[in-house]
Amino acid sequence: MTVSKSSVLKLYKALIREGSKFPSYNYRMYTLRRVRDAFHENKTTTDPSKIEELYKEGLSNLEIIKRQVVVNQLFRPEKLIIEAEK
Repeated sequence: MTVSKSSVLKLYKALIREGSKFPSYNYRMYTLRRVRDAFHENKTTTDPSKIEELYKEGLSNLEIIKRQVVVNQLFRPEKLIIEAEK
C-alpha cells in the first residue's frame, strides 16, 4: 500500500478537526500541539515503509482522539479562566 500525499493531508486535517472538539482547554491545546509537532517532525520522511507506518499510527491515534473526545464530553470539566467568555 502506497500512502498518497492527499491521504496524509486528509489525516492531518481529521486529527486537527477531532482535536479541536475537546471541551477541555488543556486537552484541546495539547492534542493540537502534539499533532502539529508530529507532522512537522516527520515532514522530511521519504521512506515509503516508514510513511506507511506513520500513517497507520496516525489512523490509530485518530480513533483514540475520537473516543477521548466522547468521554471528555460526557464528563465536562469547568471552564478555565482563559476560556471565560467576555
